[in-house]
Amino acid sequence: MANPQKLKVLFVCMGNICRSPSAEGVFRHQVTEQKIQDRFTIDSAGTHAYHIDEAPDLRSQKAAKDRGVDLSKQRARKFIRGDFEDFDYILAMDNDNFSILHSACPAEYQHKVKLFLEYAPHLKTTEVPDPYYGGTYGFENVLDLIEEASTGFIDDLKQSGELA
Repeated sequence: MANPQKLKVLFVCMGNICRSPSAEGVFRHQVTEQKIQDRFTIDSAGTHAYHIDEAPDLRSQKAAKDRGVDLSKQRARKFIRGDFEDFDYILAMDNDNFSILHSACPAEYQHKVKLFLEYAPHLKTTEVPDPYYGGTYGFENVLDLIEEASTGFIDDLKQSGELA
């Protein structure tokens, strides 16, 4: 039997040092726990070029590590136009980044761009807030939201048949 095609998932925030690398790490951790990691290509990027080649924020790394998720090998990169074609899912962390992506996206790829928290409709928010200027609680909250949306995204992929 041939290997099924990998689903390519890209998480996007502004600088790619807090939210999107956390989402990349948490999602990678969840699919690995479910032993379905070979079905995915997972990456993250920022809409702005503030932190290219930098590791995730140390506070994000610590909060994730406390939950068993290692972000230390990731490096920030800027979202590029080719990502619209290359990825199956482009998941924005908030409305501002969704708008940036949506307005730059060619019509034939619009269906790929979504708010990540669409996969956690039971939450009282549609945005993963930027914890950069806040305290420790903000990083924990980000991880709570990302864990919920990651679980919902995997469940959605299974229910839709994309992840059989």
